[in-house]
Amino acid sequence: MLPPTIISSDSHVIEPADLWTSRVAKRWRDRAPRIVAEESGDWWYADGQRLFSVTGGTETGKRFEGNEKLRVQSRMAEVIAGAYDPAAKLKDMDADGVWGELVYPTTATTFWWLPDTEYAYAMMRCYNDWVAEFAAAQPERIKALGLVTLDDIPRGIKELQHCAAIGLAGAMISVYPGAARHYALPLYEPFWAAAQNLSLTLNLHTGSQRLPRAERQSSDPGNAALSPFQLPSSYCTTNYWVQLSLADIIFSGVFERYPKLKVVSVEFEAAWAPHFIHTMDYTYTQRIRRADWPRFQSSALPSDFFRRNVSVSFQEDALAVRMRHDIGVDTLTWGTDYPHAESTFPHSRKIVARLFKGVPDSEKKKMLCTNAARLYGFRLPKPSHATPAKAGG
Repeated sequence: MLPPTIISSDSHVIEPADLWTSRVAKRWRDRAPRIVAEESGDWWYADGQRLFSVTGGTETGKRFEGNEKLRVQSRMAEVIAGAYDPAAKLKDMDADGVWGELVYPTTATTFWWLPDTEYAYAMMRCYNDWVAEFAAAQPERIKALGLVTLDDIPRGIKELQHCAAIGLAGAMISVYPGAARHYALPLYEPFWAAAQNLSLTLNLHTGSQRLPRAERQSSDPGNAALSPFQLPSSYCTTNYWVQLSLADIIFSGVFERYPKLKVVSVEFEAAWAPHFIHTMDYTYTQRIRRADWPRFQSSALPSDFFRRNVSVSFQEDALAVRMRHDIGVDTLTWGTDYPHAESTFPHSRKIVARLFKGVPDSEKKKMLCTNAARLYGFRLPKPSHATPAKAGG
């Protein structure tokens, strides 16, 4: 039986068309992200760069009618209301049998692709203030994350402090900041310390690589779109980026120095984790110890830090559920990816019931509720106030 209270650790908003044009300072107004209506559909542009259409919020649930119905271009007027209106989101959560949601951006995730640091900071601040207002409309059941770019560490710390001050539950940082600024470098020490002191999670979400355009994959080199996820091979191998960053953080001893710091892998599924954990331990214990390879002060292994300090969000990964003890039951959280085309909405409880079949109730409760509640500060309702179980739950 499923727990009455289920929390999605990976849901999304679709940013309103006028979010940036109506809020950014005048100096940025002409360059602000905006919707441009084209013959093929409505497209987001940011700083002159064509990003993507708005299908992340218009194809919700259609995959259950047949994948051939999914579109890659659509209109802003078609976006589901729960993607940008908190009251409508709550109605969809109730209909889906989901009590709480942690929300990520959609359009704003692409701001790590844009090279202008000042521009990125300004647009992220604008989003952070808006999404804090969005979550504050339903504070018991909706939590949100801020966005922080780390091109400038002191400025990144100030933005992290701002996220805490306006009530955000954590912060997205780039899933991979590039080889020249990888997360094993000492320059990040003040930022790790600030995140630990503020008790904010640091979340690594798919699609947020801070890489030069030449390093991204595109299905159409002549197209202005900057998506790193245009080729099937990109979708199948995307967890490469999060593994790079987690290994850099773990091997450089960040979690040994900051034992309360929490780093979260989001939207990479989770079945990659057992092999990754094993390979880290093998590398640490069996390979030749090069002079520049750091060693932990204690007898701990990389796997110990992974299971203590890392959380992994997944959606429909049956392999991960079967290997949950290899990953760590306390490490795993589940998410709907609402309202994106691949989300489990409106059949989340039915899908989860199938996914978790045979799993002990105590472990279901952790992965579907209490792990996420602990990470993001959800105050769980009394059983009588939880969202009623839907079909399949």
